[in-house]
Amino acid sequence: MKALTTLALQHVIRPAKNPDAPLLILLHGYGSNEQDLFSFAPELSEEFFIVSARAPHELTPYGAAWYAINFDATGAKFTDTDQAMDSMNLLLQFIKECREHYPVNQEPISILGFSQGAILSYGLSLSYPQLFKNVVAMSGYIDENLIMDRGGLELRFRESEITPAYFISHGTMDQVVPYDWAKKAPVFMETLQADFLFKEYPIGHGVARDNFYDMKAWLEARI
Repeated sequence: MKALTTLALQHVIRPAKNPDAPLLILLHGYGSNEQDLFSFAPELSEEFFIVSARAPHELTPYGAAWYAINFDATGAKFTDTDQAMDSMNLLLQFIKECREHYPVNQEPISILGFSQGAILSYGLSLSYPQLFKNVVAMSGYIDENLIMDRGGLELRFRESEITPAYFISHGTMDQVVPYDWAKKAPVFMETLQADFLFKEYPIGHGVARDNFYDMKAWLEARI
């Protein structure tokens, strides 16, 4: 089976061994592409139908981004929130299309994001918890500006019959997304009484071998 070229986002796929499979979406980080996290695919269970998406904003000379990262006069980074929200809406459309056109089931999906991809995975799953079963957020942080109806979030989680479980991981020496930002996620999850696991690793902005295999075990136990 080849990836369809008519969907909202360019992507690559790894079909599951059986039809009616659970869907796993992969979201890369800033400046990368759909092939990056797709390198995980051969190591992950063939129970999953894996789709690795390419972000919509092309960067020069190569790579792509889900939204622009700008700098203020002090050199501090800040997010183009409008672009990030547009990418979230595009991802909602893309997820719908994947469920319509690929041999996957209609159950809540799993999503795995790294860095910018993790930030959007948080935003999507906290805004639309009923759509997600498992969320892997690697080297990212929760941007509350990307949560729809932030004031009603606790109520949404409390009243929803299905809420996502979270695997959160971060490098203690991350020079791109500070470790202190990541440490706020477990506190946030506790206020929601969400099912989550937080793991830290003595690395920078990346995925260590132990990190990958911890994530793999957690994710495959929840197929």
